[in-house]
Amino acid sequence: MMRIARVAALALLGAALIGGTGFYFLDASKVGGTKPAAPAAHDHGKGGDEKHGGDGVELSDAKVAAAGIELVPAGPGTLRESLRLNGVIQPNQEALVQVTPRFPGIVRDVRRRLGDKVAKGDVLATVESNQSLTTYDLKASIAGTIIDRQAALGEYVSEQKPVFTIADLSTVWVDFSVYRRDFSRVRVGDTVVIDADDGGPPIESTISYVSPLGASDTQSALARATVAGGDRLRPGLFVTGRLLLAAKPADVVIKLSALQTLEGRTVVFVRSGDRFEAREVEIGRRDGEHAEVLFGLLPGDIYAARNSFVIKAEMAKGSASHEH
Repeated sequence: MMRIARVAALALLGAALIGGTGFYFLDASKVGGTKPAAPAAHDHGKGGDEKHGGDGVELSDAKVAAAGIELVPAGPGTLRESLRLNGVIQPNQEALVQVTPRFPGIVRDVRRRLGDKVAKGDVLATVESNQSLTTYDLKASIAGTIIDRQAALGEYVSEQKPVFTIADLSTVWVDFSVYRRDFSRVRVGDTVVIDADDGGPPIESTISYVSPLGASDTQSALARATVAGGDRLRPGLFVTGRLLLAAKPADVVIKLSALQTLEGRTVVFVRSGDRFEAREVEIGRRDGEHAEVLFGLLPGDIYAARNSFVIKAEMAKGSASHEH
């Protein structure tokens, strides 16, 4: 019995030694063995590094055209001090006539309507005279457009009131309001650039008349430009004008639409090959459309003059994709 107990004790001791040895080997493998591979870092890929990097971005010619980005070379130019004026289009009163009956009577026939174009001598209406009970014709005395009609069939008309007003709209007046503080700055012969607010190109003209009188209701005076008429310049419509006052040359001039703000810096996107670089610039004088560049651009540098915000957005996308 004692022998059996001794054998059992030896067996237990052996098992304990084997278990201790196994623990030792396991711990050694943790300390000195090969460590598990670390998670792979995010791989941006070479293609992303080429298209977005630093303060630049690559855009192909096709993408530039699709985005409507206008590329213009920087170079010398002229900055013009200007004065903004509000205006309204009027018929040219020197090319306007009113057609009035010669004798009072009743309108028996009306042949022309408001807006009709007429030639000189065209019959506008027929009137039956109250005096002789005979009819006579009202005729257009100039070629133009009927802009007012004050007669209807069967209506009584007389020499006291015009029946038709005809205007030659091949030229129109643009009347600008000039406020008191600017009276001394506006002169006959000054160049004015008119914006019809229709998306079309500006129209350049000159001031042909400055009124010596002021308007009590608006406390302003009138300055007028005579321009060619057409669908863009219809009487009654409002326009804006930019009166050009002084011209000053500059060595490097760019369009104002090219300027963008990037991380608190004023930049212009300059293109080299397919790559646009955000070039920090120092701006000097400005007018309504252009700015002088004192530092940052050289004459001949190709820059994004219009829709440059598209490039800024593409750069922002590139920065965001690298921040994971």
